[in-house]
Amino acid sequence: MAEQPRLQHTDLVAIDVHTHVHFSTRAAQSEAGSARMAEMKQHFRSDVLGMDLHGLAEFYRERRMAAVTFTIDSLGDVDEHAPTNEEIGELAAEHPDVIIPFASVHPLRGKAGARIARRLIEQYGFRGFKFHPSVQEFYPNDPVAFPIYEVLAEHGLPALFHTGQNGVGSGTKGGGGIRLKYSNPIHLDDVAVDFPDMPIIMAHPSFPWQDEALAIAVHKAQVYIDLSGWSPKYFPPQLVQYANTLLKKKVLFGTDFPLFTPERWIADLEKTEIRDSVKPDLMLHNAARLFGLEVGGGPDHPQAGS
Repeated sequence: MAEQPRLQHTDLVAIDVHTHVHFSTRAAQSEAGSARMAEMKQHFRSDVLGMDLHGLAEFYRERRMAAVTFTIDSLGDVDEHAPTNEEIGELAAEHPDVIIPFASVHPLRGKAGARIARRLIEQYGFRGFKFHPSVQEFYPNDPVAFPIYEVLAEHGLPALFHTGQNGVGSGTKGGGGIRLKYSNPIHLDDVAVDFPDMPIIMAHPSFPWQDEALAIAVHKAQVYIDLSGWSPKYFPPQLVQYANTLLKKKVLFGTDFPLFTPERWIADLEKTEIRDSVKPDLMLHNAARLFGLEVGGGPDHPQAGS
């Protein structure tokens, strides 16, 4: 397939602030990696699983959307199929029209992690960082993470934190060792106070702590909520209420792709009471302001008034 023409940011109809890229280009080209990708597609009966970053870029470019994408840094065994931060940074530079790269540095790396974060920002142009408290086993307000936050605050880059229930280990014996307590969003209230120059994105409807997340986002100017990982049909009523009112400029479209495709998420959004007047900001403009992007959105724009 011939490469599609690049988009201008003014052509975008949406920005998906939460996608995962699970496979490196090396894995995609290897026999073992190709077999693993095929296995995932068959198991989940999905053609969108197992993409490398080139595939992700093409997927979102076809939909006139940009995507924030990342991996998750681990201190344990390295997944040989997963991309590194460096690969994401290098390949994102080939797709600047649709890929907004986030890095991941384990907070327990402390001061060494801060040096890694600075290098990733300055050498690869990362636009934010992803943290997963339950998987990485840390409380977001633990001072061990502060050296990394200081680097992000210095550069004015957002930190995206998983909050609430966790799909990893869900339904397995002992939850696969995953502890939900780390992902209570209340810990981010301390972080927001101590690092007012670091935008914070609370990822997902924060079940069972939705009210805590809403309170923090209302109270702290630099805190946002991404709506990824859940079908909008199941959003708690108070989340819908606040998305329509006090937080209409602070809610962000996100799918948790490949868990949801944009088409599935948007179709389910139409089954909610989210107001049409809110959707252009939710889908595009709130994220564009956060990332400093000049986007379209006039009366003829596909998301305007939709």
